Amino acid sequence: MTGMRRRSELDASPPVHRGMKDTLDKSVFRKTLPVLAARVPSPKAGLFLKSEALRRSIINLPKIRSVVPDPSDSKDTRLVLFRVSENADLPPEAQDFLREQSADILRYNLDLNYDYWTADEILHSVLPEELCEGAPSGFAITGHIAHVNLNDEYLPYKHVIGQVILDKNKAVRTVVNKLNSIDTKFRFFKMELLAGEPDYVVEHHESDCRFIFDFTKVYWNSRLHTEHDRLVQLFKPEDVVADVFAGVGPFAIPAAKKGCAVVANDLNPDSYLYLKKNIELNHVSTVVRAYCEDGREFIKAAVPRALNEPFPPYKNPKENKSRNRHKSSSNVPVPVPAPELPPRKRISHFVMNLPDTAIEFLDAFRGIMSDSANEEGTRDLSGIYDVMPMVHCHCFTRELEPDKAEKDIRARVQHRLGYTFTGSDEVSLHLVRSVAPNKDMYCISFRLPREVAFA
Repeated sequence: MTGMRRRSELDASPPVHRGMKDTLDKSVFRKTLPVLAARVPSPKAGLFLKSEALRRSIINLPKIRSVVPDPSDSKDTRLVLFRVSENADLPPEAQDFLREQSADILRYNLDLNYDYWTADEILHSVLPEELCEGAPSGFAITGHIAHVNLNDEYLPYKHVIGQVILDKNKAVRTVVNKLNSIDTKFRFFKMELLAGEPDYVVEHHESDCRFIFDFTKVYWNSRLHTEHDRLVQLFKPEDVVADVFAGVGPFAIPAAKKGCAVVANDLNPDSYLYLKKNIELNHVSTVVRAYCEDGREFIKAAVPRALNEPFPPYKNPKENKSRNRHKSSSNVPVPVPAPELPPRKRISHFVMNLPDTAIEFLDAFRGIMSDSANEEGTRDLSGIYDVMPMVHCHCFTRELEPDKAEKDIRARVQHRLGYTFTGSDEVSLHLVRSVAPNKDMYCISFRLPREVAFA
């Protein structure tokens, strides 16, 4: 029953050194695996790798080459490595093939060190066994910063965890842990340095835009990239967008790149500072205006601002390129330019991305288009706003069933608006992400009721 012999498998797991806390000792992560190897003429190495007889025997460890230089320094030969350490563990067909090829079989020591193993493997070898299952090898990256959210039981090992993440991710220079405490006024997370450089000003790329900001002073969540993109896709290039809680611009900047005009606001002075920097950095200063105000005051001022200081009309860059191309060709008539569009003074969308409290600001929409709300006193906005703006309001709910979540969110929104949605109202709900085991983030989008705006 030679063919049924159980072949030994190589144990390439790292050595176990549980209990490391403050300092990671990389020198203890060494392991030597004795493996069989066939010394073959260099031109024949490919023949061995393609051989069906050796298919189940060639070494297949991650990051390990199956053909290596001959330690004897011979340039004419190579070693083909196998996944077993004893000749008897090779299948009969492999042994027959090696005999036919007159291959020289020898032992080869495969030396592994700290650099070989993954972050997950290293953490599983240093953390207490009972903590291995939920080992925090996952993290989010913002610019050059990796940030984790460590549960309390992992805090004694936080610096070792940080060092492993730093070592195993070449793009990372700084590792931080987000603390449970949050700045109550400006809603950004406080954090502590686990490993690497204390450099918190990052350059982050998203949606073909560049963002610069101090990660310790503003709110940014890379996991919301899909949500940023989803909303921007809803905007038309000719729209005017009011971003109530704009942060450093993850909605405002991509919308402006698309062609939208944007009034963007954030109460946090640091967010406002970096918002202005990012507007300049992305060359959208002609279509984005930044403010540093309370969200409620910004909502009330947004409509008269757009009315009294309208944005230039949207110009399709493709049309300009087409005209320039025709001008350069004397034989082709220049196309008749499209009629000049009027200045943009009607807000099409309000974005309210402050899920913890955004719903509480919805009462600010009451009466924003009434005569008393605009600076000219008697200006009738009903003609300008023949189509009412969409409001996209992010929020949290503890209701995990979709039907109950919708009922909960609708009730809270209607209460703040002082208005009950009817079947004819345009309302939709989108699940953004699960934030915690019993907490989901949603975006409710609705067309602002005329009864509310003109109240």
